[in-house]
Amino acid sequence: QVQLVESGGGLVQAGASLRLSCTASGRTFSTYGKAWFRQAPGKEREFVAAISSSGARTYYADSVKGRFTISRDNGKNTVDLQMNTLKPEDTAVYYCAAGRAGGAKDYEYDYWGQGTQVTVSS
Repeated sequence: QVQLVESGGGLVQAGASLRLSCTASGRTFSTYGKAWFRQAPGKEREFVAAISSSGARTYYADSVKGRFTISRDNGKNTVDLQMNTLKPEDTAVYYCAAGRAGGAKDYEYDYWGQGTQVTVSS
């Protein structure tokens, strides 16, 4: 059974940092692109960041560029999201995803985690 499990969410104050991690099991995703999406209450799920299968290319939403960093470790089957200078508008459930296409659209991803809550207070 393939599973993606996120961890690292929590409640922090504005300006703080958090590091999310997503661990995959059931198969290797070394040839898959990986990404993080998020969904705030009452809003649609939105793209946050993506990374190519090798890790050589990364992509970010404009809203997080310069503050968030995505990375992966294919040996450990993980993908991380380092989030710095968090803002209240970053509050959302964060999901990791894996897909062969690996772009900025959620339909490009075949596997999803259950999500981890990130809450940023002002």
